[in-house]
Order: sequence, then C-alpha cells, then structure tokens
Amino acid sequence: MGINKDQVDGRVKEAAGKIQEVAGRVTGSPSQEIKGKVKQAVGTVQSGFGDAKERVKENAREESRQDAKDTRP
Repeated sequence: MGINKDQVDGRVKEAAGKIQEVAGRVTGSPSQEIKGKVKQAVGTVQSGFGDAKERVKENAREESRQDAKDTRP
C-alpha cells in the first residue's frame, strides 16, 4: 500500500494539533487547547480520507490483476 499527500498532511496536522493542545493546557490557554483539538480532528479526517483513497486504489489494482488473470487462455 502506498502513501499519499492526504495521509501525510493529515498525520502532520494531528501531531501539530496535539502539540498545540498540550501547549495550551500547560500555559493555561483554553482557546489554544481547543484549537489544538480541532486541528487534531481535521488531521484525523484528512488522514482517514487518504487511507480510504489508498484502499480504493489497491482494490482497483487487485481487480485489474484479477481481470487480466481471468482473460488469459
């Protein structure tokens, strides 16, 4: 299975959001903590979308391989 831009960007956002959340908690800034949680959620959705795209690609490749195998004499 490959890796696509949405997977990478999503996981980066998740990590950055976690850092922002913890920093907000440590500094006593509820708004930064909330922004971090939101960024994590956005990253989770984006990386999930990237994962889904990869599964679709892999399934299409597998079907193509199967079709080629079925058409051989």
